Amino acid sequence: MSTPGSTPPPSVADQPHPLPLANGHPISGATADAAAQWLTLLMSDEMTDSDYQCWQQWRAAHPDHERAWQHIEAVTARFRELPSTAAYKSLSPLTNPVSAGKPGSPGRRKAMGTLLWLGTAGVGSMLVSRTQIWQQTVADYRTGTGEQRAIYLADGTHIMLNTYSAIDVAFDAQHRTIRLITGDILITTHPVHTPISDPRPFIVETAEGRIRALGTRFTVSQRKGRTHVAVLEHAVEVTPAAAPDRQYILPAGQQLSFTRHTLNNATTLDKQTTGWTQGQIIADNIRLGDFITDLGRYRTGLLRCDPAVAELRLSGVFPLDDTDRILETLPSVLPVRVRLRTRYWVIVEAAS
Repeated sequence: MSTPGSTPPPSVADQPHPLPLANGHPISGATADAAAQWLTLLMSDEMTDSDYQCWQQWRAAHPDHERAWQHIEAVTARFRELPSTAAYKSLSPLTNPVSAGKPGSPGRRKAMGTLLWLGTAGVGSMLVSRTQIWQQTVADYRTGTGEQRAIYLADGTHIMLNTYSAIDVAFDAQHRTIRLITGDILITTHPVHTPISDPRPFIVETAEGRIRALGTRFTVSQRKGRTHVAVLEHAVEVTPAAAPDRQYILPAGQQLSFTRHTLNNATTLDKQTTGWTQGQIIADNIRLGDFITDLGRYRTGLLRCDPAVAELRLSGVFPLDDTDRILETLPSVLPVRVRLRTRYWVIVEAAS
C-alpha cells in the first residue's frame, strides 16, 4: 500500500468528470485519491506508528485534506447505525488505528471495498465516487505498487501490467475492448489476417480517447489529463475522445501523447518509454525530479525530490527490483543526499 501524499490540484480543462465534493466543496481528484488511500491503509494490517504520524501530518498540511478526511469519516460513520454492523466492526476504528486489532488484510480490504461501494451508491456526490482509487479497486485486473503482472485473454492477446495499473476487459460479439484505468500496459495481439487472428476490432479506451490495434504490439500509459502510446510492431489508430474526426495512424517505431482534444506530434520511440517492460528505468540525461517521480511509482510510501535539486540531470539503467539500492547510488553520482523521515517517507535533497 502506498502511503498517500499531497499533490497540487490538477487542471480541470480536459477532465472528463467533475471534481469530487467534500462537505459541499470541490476538491482535487488527487486529494480525493490520497484520502481514499489513507482509508485503505488505516483499514489494512500494514499501519505503523510512523504511518499514523504521517497521516496526521497529511491532514494538517492543507484545509482540503482535513475536509476530505472529515467527509470520509462522516460517510463511514453511517454504518455504525445500521442494524448489522459486523462488517464495519471488522475494520480498524478510524479514531485510533494503531492500537486497534488487525484482522487479516485480504478480508479487511474486501470489506473496505464493500464499504466504499455502499457509501458511493447510497449518497450523492460522495468523495470516492469518481476517484481512481475506487475504479482500481473494482477493476478486472490490477497490480499493486512495485508489482508487474502478465495475463492472457481468451482471444490469445497477451497483456503486461506495470506497477499500480488497472484495466477492465469487455469482449462481446462485435468488439474486444480494454479500458485502461491507470498505469501502463504492454499489449501483444495476433496480427490481422493470420489463421489465429480475431476479426473483432481490438480497442483500448482511456480517459482521453481510444486506440485501435492494427495487428500489433504497443504500450499505452494513462496519466492525468493525457494518454501516451508507443508502437513496437505494426501500427495503431489513435482517436481523441472530443475530436473523433482527428484519427491518426501511428506506425511502428513511433510514439505520441494525446488529450481529449488534441494529438501531439509523433516522435521516434526511445528506450526510456518502454524500459519498464524489461524491468528497468532507463534514464538518458533526464531531470532528477522526473526520475524520482517515476521511481516513486515502484516504491511503497512517499518519495519526494527537493525542488533545489530537481533540475540536476541523470543518466543510467536502473533495475526496478531493488528501489532501495537505486536510492543508495544517487549520492555517488549526484551532489544529493537521501533522507529517510521514516521507512515510507523519503526525500532526495541537496548534499549538506
